[in-house]
Amino acid sequence: MSSCTQLAQPSSWSSTCLLVNRKTDFFGESQVHTATAEGKDLAGASGLFHKTRENMELDSPPGRPAVSCKGSELYTQGRVFTFNTVEINVQPSVKVKNGAPMSIICHADISKSADFQLKHNFTIFKDGKLVFMAVSDKDDARYEVPMARSSDTGEYECTVEAGGKTKSSNSLHVWVTGMTKPILTAEKKEVLEGEVVKLRCELPEEVPPLYFYFRKIKMNSTPKEKYVFEAYKNYSEVEFSVEEGDNILQFDCFGKRHVQREFDSSEHSNKTLVTVREPFIKPTLSVKPSRNITEGDRIQLECSTVVARMRDIEIILQKNKTILNSVRDEKVLKYSAVATLEDSGEYLCKVEQGRASKSTKVNVVVSELFPKPTLAASMNKLDENRELTLSCSISGFQRAKFSVLRRNSNGDVLLETSRNLTMRVSVNDTGSYICKAEVKGIVKESKPIRINVYAPVSKPTLSVVSGLPEVVLGKPLQLICRSARGTPPITFKFYKGNVTKETVTNDTYATFLDENVGQNDKKGYKCDARNNHSSGVKTSNILNVTVVVPIRNASLGSIPYGEVEEGSETAFLCSVKEGSWPIHFRIFRKADRDVLVFEQSEHADRVMWRKGTMSRQDTGTYYCMASNRANVDVKSHPITISAKGPSMEMSGPALATNSTSEKLARQHNDGDYYSGPDLESAEVEYTEVEVSTLDPHKALLPLGSSCGLALSTCMRLYRAGLPAGTLSRRQPAVNLHVIEPKFTGSHLKLATG
Repeated sequence: MSSCTQLAQPSSWSSTCLLVNRKTDFFGESQVHTATAEGKDLAGASGLFHKTRENMELDSPPGRPAVSCKGSELYTQGRVFTFNTVEINVQPSVKVKNGAPMSIICHADISKSADFQLKHNFTIFKDGKLVFMAVSDKDDARYEVPMARSSDTGEYECTVEAGGKTKSSNSLHVWVTGMTKPILTAEKKEVLEGEVVKLRCELPEEVPPLYFYFRKIKMNSTPKEKYVFEAYKNYSEVEFSVEEGDNILQFDCFGKRHVQREFDSSEHSNKTLVTVREPFIKPTLSVKPSRNITEGDRIQLECSTVVARMRDIEIILQKNKTILNSVRDEKVLKYSAVATLEDSGEYLCKVEQGRASKSTKVNVVVSELFPKPTLAASMNKLDENRELTLSCSISGFQRAKFSVLRRNSNGDVLLETSRNLTMRVSVNDTGSYICKAEVKGIVKESKPIRINVYAPVSKPTLSVVSGLPEVVLGKPLQLICRSARGTPPITFKFYKGNVTKETVTNDTYATFLDENVGQNDKKGYKCDARNNHSSGVKTSNILNVTVVVPIRNASLGSIPYGEVEEGSETAFLCSVKEGSWPIHFRIFRKADRDVLVFEQSEHADRVMWRKGTMSRQDTGTYYCMASNRANVDVKSHPITISAKGPSMEMSGPALATNSTSEKLARQHNDGDYYSGPDLESAEVEYTEVEVSTLDPHKALLPLGSSCGLALSTCMRLYRAGLPAGTLSRRQPAVNLHVIEPKFTGSHLKLATG
């Protein structure tokens, strides 16, 4: 709690209410500044100040009258006031240099109805946090900051409460420019090459978040810089490695902070000096007999150094990043080898101890003793059982040891220890060959040459990829041509008739896709094969391919059609308009499920099934399905058969009356059913039958007709299988489409159309 004191009535003091600094005030804030009246510190005055949302009350010590800061009790009737404005400003300006004094002034402009005294409660906030409170009868209050720091930068606002009324100022941004000078310290003042320098940079009196920048400064070089962001500390630490060539080093640091989208920077810290000692001297690398030598001579390299401390010292010799030799805890490294052309180049000797590293380089030039040999062949491509000669030579040089070898994945195979090799080749001799030459212990090899030995191709075989020599009409035909023997690559050609369709080069086979196979394609296929053997082309046998025509338009009919007598015989005929033989026919009756009642394959485009005795259980809907090697099932339209009790029919050569009274249904394609005319009252006498020329590829006449002709005539029509029969009669003449005979007494029923 803060205490508020009201003075006794000396004439020299006006009545003043004072807030006293406490470690923690009633707002929960620490370090709330104390306000004084007329320059006198009244913190020692007794009494407690109580603040609520509505009032401030003062308890006086015993013997003194209690005074209330409650606005409604200070004034008598007729004392009226109003806030005009509440303003806040800063002195000397809104930009204050770091370390300079700063005053935040809160001023209340109030209009009164009379000249009466009014207590003011001043509160000043920075970034929404309470930093100052005072109670006074004056119209302004000052918040003094003796030495402004960057942490004092922020948004300030003041609020004045008097007589139960409250008013706040606008916010004011105050920027304390500049930062305190940072302090830099180094962990060591003297280090060895390869060690690290640990630095600490501190910004006293600054508040994080802060940015720290460290610099390593060498003479005649650009400083190396590192930066660290510290969100919660006003100091930071980094390490710099000490490298080869670092002698006397200087370090400094500076800080930055972010203020309203800008950066404020501190001045640079003190410079810290660090001296560097060498743990060992730069190594020396010598070459004997000299840096310019000839192939076959022995080259010797020696690398040495002087160290202050032998422990953990390592010497490494490299050429083109390849380590040739190394020693540990020794001062000298030696390396020796017989020089070759590949030994020309830059050698590097490196000495390492801890993080320290120093190196020395030398260039060595090795002159050529003799050039690489050349291998020549009598021919590079040849037939098997032919003779091959390989010759090895060195231009302008004869005194050498030669050898001829064949390259192999498991290592080169020695064939001859002389400059020439002659042999009779087989297919297995195909491969790469080299020769080697040796002088004074220096071995060089030639570029490899490729030898290809060819066996002749065998007579190719041509077949269909799917197996059988047939193709479904409309589908592509894929052929494969193979040669069982012959050295690849082999070139295959495909022919349709005598026309070349495709040329393919492959190892042992090739394929061809014919996407244009017609129903009447009569041309045979063949292929030929050849390789680099001198024997030439081999041609396959001619392959004839059968074109399988898919089934089209299946039809089902019956005699009698529609209603049949129970116990009588019924004939069903399933036929197709088109399709390659053999054709597989199936007839189904629909019930709760489809029941297969007949199945048969025929080398024909129709099949007849005689159902011997019809019963009521046979009543139902029937359809047939036809398929062939095209593997497509074609389904007919259904027909309905109803088995009923026997009926009376006339017998004899005349047309049975009412036999044509049925109305016959016709499907919508070939083999569909017809609805014939109602001939109930017709008395027709047939005298002559003329049958058109048979077409064995057409289906039989559509099912469902009734024939009133003599039995022998109807049978002749059925056996003829005519697609359209013409019957001549005196009156009228009708065309009959006959599908299947059905015997009823001595007559055959046929449908009329």
